[in-house]
Amino acid sequence: MESAAARPRPVLTAGTVLPEDAGRAALVARVHDPEADGPCVAAVRGERVVDLTAVAPTVSDLLERDDAAEVVREADGGRAWRLDDLLGAPPGQGDVPHLLAPVDLQVIKAAGVTFARSLLERVIEERTGGDPAQATRVRERVVRLVGGRLDGIRPGSPEAAKVKELLLAEGLWSQYLEVGIGPDPEVFTKAPVLSAVGTGADIGVLRASVWNNPEPEAVLVVDSRGRVRGATLGNDVNLRDVEGRSALLLSRAKDNNASCAIGPFVRLLDDDFGIDAVRGLDIDLRVEGPDGYVLRGSSSLREISRDVLDLVSATYGAHHQYPDGFALFTGTLFAPTEDRGAPGEGFTHEYGDTVHISSPRLGALVNTVVPSEEAPPWTSGVGALMRSLARRGLL
Repeated sequence: MESAAARPRPVLTAGTVLPEDAGRAALVARVHDPEADGPCVAAVRGERVVDLTAVAPTVSDLLERDDAAEVVREADGGRAWRLDDLLGAPPGQGDVPHLLAPVDLQVIKAAGVTFARSLLERVIEERTGGDPAQATRVRERVVRLVGGRLDGIRPGSPEAAKVKELLLAEGLWSQYLEVGIGPDPEVFTKAPVLSAVGTGADIGVLRASVWNNPEPEAVLVVDSRGRVRGATLGNDVNLRDVEGRSALLLSRAKDNNASCAIGPFVRLLDDDFGIDAVRGLDIDLRVEGPDGYVLRGSSSLREISRDVLDLVSATYGAHHQYPDGFALFTGTLFAPTEDRGAPGEGFTHEYGDTVHISSPRLGALVNTVVPSEEAPPWTSGVGALMRSLARRGLL
């Protein structure tokens, strides 16, 4: 990639980030407020963002309430901000109010290899050892021998077990196929609590990575009782060369400074937006390069291999609890294979890329790619949040 430099940033407005039916949606935001010296829980009401921190000091607390959607729509709030002003704030600048990722104390989890198309790309990464120059040759063989056998297979079913036997006989079984069609999904911890960035912020890719891509995903927001309370969008940035060298490098590939984006808002489940609406979400991706390059893609949760509630059950239950809830990336259908640079090497990011992830009922998450080493450092953790809330008399 070229070295990072100051470039024009995307102009974000309420009209470009709000869901198309925002007037009917219960939307939760988080705002960094320099006057409060810390983050605020907020409700998005039209083009106004209203402080609800006195009602619920954290998003985690808010989502524990059975009446969370009613609170977001109707509760008296404190100060208010214009959404356009929050969206226009320079990223990483602490002296002006700006949007944060809309989750706080929730553990950030991710389910991987939940779509057949992205499953094949993980197998290809493994077979190439993370070398993008070999991707086309390996892709042709893997798709020829594996692709059709995965169509319509339910993970963990007897049919999936038969496919496993066939692929083992051909020497093509993979750890990715195991979690893709086996009985247990891949669920891992994507990022530390409070480390995610929000819409408008920079998103980080390690300087050492030469083969990487965005991963546009729906993110479920789940309370401490395992109930899905809302949904939002996420970018689970993927360093294909790093993970392709070894799956044991997953943390190196996934958890870096600014490598997790969530937003723009959490849309709470209600009578108008239930779990079936989540199951039907369509997610669009647009990457715009500083050189005029454009990549488009799409993903639909209707094509997911495992039901979203099965992913929640694999994460939460008698085997594991989350006292402050969790946010769960659900995986992506999108795996870009078109060449951007050298023939046969597929897509990889350039610094300055603008990544637009959008869904009609969730709005738009927009971030600019920079080296992780140059993204604003992560400095505000759980301790800082607790001290801020204590100073404000909210604990």
